[in-house]
Amino acid sequence: MIKKILLFSLSLGILFSGIIGLYSKDKAPLRKIVIATDATWAPMEFVNEKKEIVGFDIDLLNAAAKEGNFEVVFVNTAWDGIFAGLAAGKYDAVCSSVTITDERKKAMDFSIPYVNAGQVIVVKKDLNGMDKLSQFTGKKVGAQIGTTGALEISKTKGVISKTYDEIGMAFEDLINGRIDAVVCDSPVAAQYALQNAKYKAKLKIVGVPFTKEEYGVAVKKGNKAVLDLINDGLAKVKKKGK
Repeated sequence: MIKKILLFSLSLGILFSGIIGLYSKDKAPLRKIVIATDATWAPMEFVNEKKEIVGFDIDLLNAAAKEGNFEVVFVNTAWDGIFAGLAAGKYDAVCSSVTITDERKKAMDFSIPYVNAGQVIVVKKDLNGMDKLSQFTGKKVGAQIGTTGALEISKTKGVISKTYDEIGMAFEDLINGRIDAVVCDSPVAAQYALQNAKYKAKLKIVGVPFTKEEYGVAVKKGNKAVLDLINDGLAKVKKKGK
């Protein structure tokens, strides 16, 4: 009898081990990736009327997470200091219309590019004959602090640079006559100058994009595990044409 009980117990143990192993394999918890984004950069990332973080970048990373079998959690983070937070490990990645540059590559790693968005100039509709940054000598031109737009302004001799914590503040100053132009990524310029009900009657985009820029998801230098997950998800989204 004792022998039969031992055999029965052993059989149950093997059975349960198999069930647990199968369950663990099929129901393994998803890797959670915390992503910082400065949700002030419509249409790429912004907060809607329901106080939700939405936008193209958000949709793209959610789609990549689904395809790559991981989970994403977005944290609204001010642009000023967003990369310092990444380096300090406060979050796993930054997806916030981040342009891939050689300088940034020294401090962080980037995913495969997902958008090509050059810098453009936005002015008031009554300003004519000025469509190049070099023509704004002695004029005040605004951009969000730490962006490639701000960098382009600072590189242009004679142009007075004015930076803002949020790009919306720059557009407010533009329509109120406190600055003469705004430089920003072309998708953002289109959102404010062509679609925003408050601005589209007063603003226009002049010239053509004067830089070639590609957006990527930034991760902490050397964090290959997170980078591989994001790249895998993005590649699958691109392949499917989503």
